[in-house]
Amino acid sequence: MAMQAHEIEDLIRASFPQAKITITDMAGDGNHYAAEVVDESFRGQNRVQQQRAVMKALQGKMDGSHGELHALALTTRVPE
Repeated sequence: MAMQAHEIEDLIRASFPQAKITITDMAGDGNHYAAEVVDESFRGQNRVQQQRAVMKALQGKMDGSHGELHALALTTRVPE
């Protein structure tokens, strides 16, 4: 079963409560999303570290062919 945008945001928000999170359904099919996560906790981390932290927040929802989330284009950054 595909995930809804609000479910993705809720999982990310649990780990990054102060973040600005934008979730976009890229194809309109509920399977291909883009997420932008802007959070102060990323300061001093490289892009890979930031993205790994967000992926960890998704709690395995993208794991393998049985994952509920099939595609996520992820952008992370610190606030300006």
